[in-house]
Amino acid sequence: MIDGLTEWLKEHFEIEFKRTELLDEAFTHASYVNEHPNQSLKYYERIEFLGDAVMQLCVSEYLFLRYPALPEGKLSRLRAAMVCEDSFSKFAVECHFDQYIRLGKGEEKSHARQRPSLLCDIFESFVGALYLDQGKPAVDKFISQVVFPKIDLGWFDHLLDHKTELQEFLQQDGDVDIEYHELENDGPEHDKRYTMTVSADGKLLGQGQGHSKKAAEQAAAREALIKLHADK
Repeated sequence: MIDGLTEWLKEHFEIEFKRTELLDEAFTHASYVNEHPNQSLKYYERIEFLGDAVMQLCVSEYLFLRYPALPEGKLSRLRAAMVCEDSFSKFAVECHFDQYIRLGKGEEKSHARQRPSLLCDIFESFVGALYLDQGKPAVDKFISQVVFPKIDLGWFDHLLDHKTELQEFLQQDGDVDIEYHELENDGPEHDKRYTMTVSADGKLLGQGQGHSKKAAEQAAAREALIKLHADK
């Protein structure tokens, strides 16, 4: 099972562990250890403790640098939404980590492999193992592939103000004329869909849709930010 995991990590994330025993520990549940008392196995909880702290640090650093004008309260709420059981369990499934957990027979029968709390723990324990094996740069690279793109995919839009972020990004070196225009709207009155564009100094930057003009403006600003960050 762990052999399959090492191949998966190499193929999809270009990660090769020097100390594969860390992976063994990170993906082993206590129930599996209890059923194999003669193998001197360790289970994931200690490494998970470390992984949780590493994720807090990495995400905090990323948000601090990406959103230089966002106040502490909003940074904390955004981090809390990213560093939580719901998000981590989804990341674990996306990375196929659920397929490689070593469980005891009883836990397997109780469908623990699909349990969000366990999936969250395993994601954190993997991060802890990666940190121990290769240091923080490797963790930064991994979560830049798995976690941070979800911001641009809109997972946390309810916590962000893309229009303000776009304004701050564009006006770092001086005033810029930012304009939003309604391109079209369609649908019945009770279910209108608006399309808005955003331009800076006459240059089209992005386009977005929403069920209100404000929502469409936010979507347009988000698309503009994605393009601008990609061009940096």
